[in-house]
Amino acid sequence: MDKQDKTLTDELSKLLLGGSAHADLNDALSGLPANLRGVKPDKLPYSIWQLVEHIRIVQWDMLEFCRDEDHVSPKWPDEFWPKETEPKDDAAWKASLAKIDSDLDEFISLVEEGDLYREVPGGEGQTLLREALQMADHTAYHIAEIIVVRRLLGAWKK
Repeated sequence: MDKQDKTLTDELSKLLLGGSAHADLNDALSGLPANLRGVKPDKLPYSIWQLVEHIRIVQWDMLEFCRDEDHVSPKWPDEFWPKETEPKDDAAWKASLAKIDSDLDEFISLVEEGDLYREVPGGEGQTLLREALQMADHTAYHIAEIIVVRRLLGAWKK
């Protein structure tokens, strides 16, 4: 890998992990009381739990799309958003966050070890670079929404 590709790969990894130009997911969820995970503020269509699960589902789908040319994505949009507004218990909350972390680690490994410019097999011209940028953008967007929900609930003190 030449120096420019290494620089790009390193920057993509930082972008995917978040926290440079904006809060990362751990920051956005730090100190969130368990009883607020499923609350939907007035006139908003989702709870923090639904946003977390949506991040998990989309990230998993993008990871699988990049590593399995036979992957079939869930039906959009119904299967990308959970119907339940809150996790069934603390274990479900922790499992979702652990899956987000492990899938992100696997995706970053793909970025660090793969060819960023090669088209993803089974795709329609997408590259690993495009998918990495899209994943980072999508996650950052929903992290910002989590912070807005927390502000509306009076539970953001950063």
